[in-house]
Amino acid sequence: MQFLLDTMCGGLVSYLRMCNYDTVYAGDRNLEADDDVIAAARDDDRTIVTRDSELATRAADAILLTAHEVDEQLAQLHEAGVELELPPEPAVCGRCNGRLERVEPSESTPEYAPEPGAFESETPAAGRDDGSSRSSTGPTPVWRCQSCGQYFWRGSHWDRVGEMLPGC
Repeated sequence: MQFLLDTMCGGLVSYLRMCNYDTVYAGDRNLEADDDVIAAARDDDRTIVTRDSELATRAADAILLTAHEVDEQLAQLHEAGVELELPPEPAVCGRCNGRLERVEPSESTPEYAPEPGAFESETPAAGRDDGSSRSSTGPTPVWRCQSCGQYFWRGSHWDRVGEMLPGC
């Protein structure tokens, strides 16, 4: 399933992408008029996600949401049959919707990202927060977007998103 989210549902974009859904945001494509949103969804074979009842009625394939808050919108998507679970291997860039590729352990990463061969940390050693003495759970998997170059890994943000998803 591929989605096109209208400008009323922009808060859902990264959640759907993190669940490996190919998700386009109308605002990123400067799609404001209903006719333009409908045409783009038709041309790309996408389901429109909207809070606009008129747009939902006119579209061939749409999910109408009534909630304003993201957590409630996620619940409504789940109720509409959209599986909302974080995958073991992320495939879609949360930033640009590009495809992700796994970073090899021998490759270096930018300062903000962990090294792919480094070990995930469970907890800092007592009295230390410099990371030099931590217990390990295994190498940290890291992915890079083939389109925008952004790096991703399963850190605390991944955990917070998982807690918000009704399917998890």
